[in-house]
Amino acid sequence: MKPEPITELNDARITPYRELKDKRLAQEQGLFVVEGRHLVRRLLPSEIKTHSILMTEACFASGPWDIPAGIPVYQASKEVLSSIVGFQFHRGVLGLGHRPALVPFEKAWDDIDRIHRLLICPEINDVENLGSILRTAAGLGFQHVLLGPACCDPWSRRAIRTSMGAVFQLEISRSERLEDDLERLRDTHGFEFHATVIDGSATPLTSMVPPKKVGLLMGSEAHGLSDQWQAVADQLVTIPMDLGADSLNVAIAAGIFMHHYRACQ
Repeated sequence: MKPEPITELNDARITPYRELKDKRLAQEQGLFVVEGRHLVRRLLPSEIKTHSILMTEACFASGPWDIPAGIPVYQASKEVLSSIVGFQFHRGVLGLGHRPALVPFEKAWDDIDRIHRLLICPEINDVENLGSILRTAAGLGFQHVLLGPACCDPWSRRAIRTSMGAVFQLEISRSERLEDDLERLRDTHGFEFHATVIDGSATPLTSMVPPKKVGLLMGSEAHGLSDQWQAVADQLVTIPMDLGADSLNVAIAAGIFMHHYRACQ
């Protein structure tokens, strides 16, 4: 595999790389971008289709690169890459992937009756928090993630970066009618829903024994879970706090909850 040389910033072959803002890439190209060797090397063998790779000569020489046939690989100077991203770029490589369609869970998950753990994020607003949550979900066995319509984009550059590419290994679905879908998951597929809250009257996490099939609802950064999502839950669960602390960052809290539910199932 020999890279195609790129010497001019306006080369038509790298047009998508000149439009790296998440919304524009998504809307006009249906693509997402990843930066650096680690993320590119996680993208390439995943089930996500790689669009192309752009790297410096030094980065290519640092291989080996196991790049499947048919994926264009372009080679440009560090100056060209820095001009593309708008700052001094030292990671040596960019990759573009095709955004998966975030389809309803009933179409996305053929094995839904064999799933025992769901992570549900109705309205996470910060992409870095979402990325951290997804990285933890992959590490702690919550492979299936259901996003609400107000949840931020899991394929944004910062979400992918903070997930360390874990987003490529997860089964992610987005619901446009989350309340209806939760009801269907409960009635048809036997899930019980536990809402994570800051509430002294809720069941302490330390005494919670997870059900056989559980959907864990995580609230937004600023306001937690709204009354709407607490109302659909079968249980309210809280992390007991010490020293007057009232809450944890949502990504940290998600990790604590997921570890407990995994360990106790």
